[in-house]
Amino acid sequence: MAGPVPEGGAVTGLLLPPTCTVPTREKNRSVRTSTDPALVPFIIQRKGEEAAPDNLVIHVHPSGPRLYYLDEDPRDRPLRGQLWARCGFNPVDERQMPTGEPQWKFMHPYRQMITMRTLHCQVCARPARTPLGFVFLAGPKDEDPTQPTIYTKQPPVCRRHIRAVAELCPHMEKNPMVFLARSAPMYGVHGTLYGLNARSEVHVVASPDYPLPFGHPNIPTFLASQLIRRLSSFRIVDIEELLHELALVA
Repeated sequence: MAGPVPEGGAVTGLLLPPTCTVPTREKNRSVRTSTDPALVPFIIQRKGEEAAPDNLVIHVHPSGPRLYYLDEDPRDRPLRGQLWARCGFNPVDERQMPTGEPQWKFMHPYRQMITMRTLHCQVCARPARTPLGFVFLAGPKDEDPTQPTIYTKQPPVCRRHIRAVAELCPHMEKNPMVFLARSAPMYGVHGTLYGLNARSEVHVVASPDYPLPFGHPNIPTFLASQLIRRLSSFRIVDIEELLHELALVA
């Protein structure tokens, strides 16, 4: 199992699949803009990165049932012993970014987990903390802004790529809801619940549209595909207001 990773820090200690790398900082690297057709967020799944075939079993222990891969290795449980959905990895380019046609509607489950776990930017995979806190974006209809707590699957965004995400991601509709959070503790996972049928075969029990918190009784037979963080100390800001505030503290 992977060791702890400092939030907002380097990705050292995280077990990555052989074909998954995290971009390293380059000196004098030019900043890509939202109008650059080559700019695709790190977390976006690419054509050819297909979900792995089901290869699941459930073993019943004295403590209860638990879900496994038949050919499981430590990289399949990258976080708190939670089994993670497998997905292919395309080759990377000279900047260590994934290659292939972007599938804009899908986040790669492992890259989403990496950036969310370390609080790195969903676009460039570098630390996302700003002088004002962490910036999380959501579609204009994704969240109820009157709620005191928000559960998000969207990794944070660094100051350089706030506008890029707003303009590039279709579900943002170029009018995102912007959350400026002082903290964003890990909460749980989205995914699929499995169980055994009458013939002792593994089958899907449910695919809930809400996250399961870590420690939930169903977690042992849950296949995670997205890491969820909880926002409870935040304010909602206009994107132009935020960029102005960030410019003042630069």
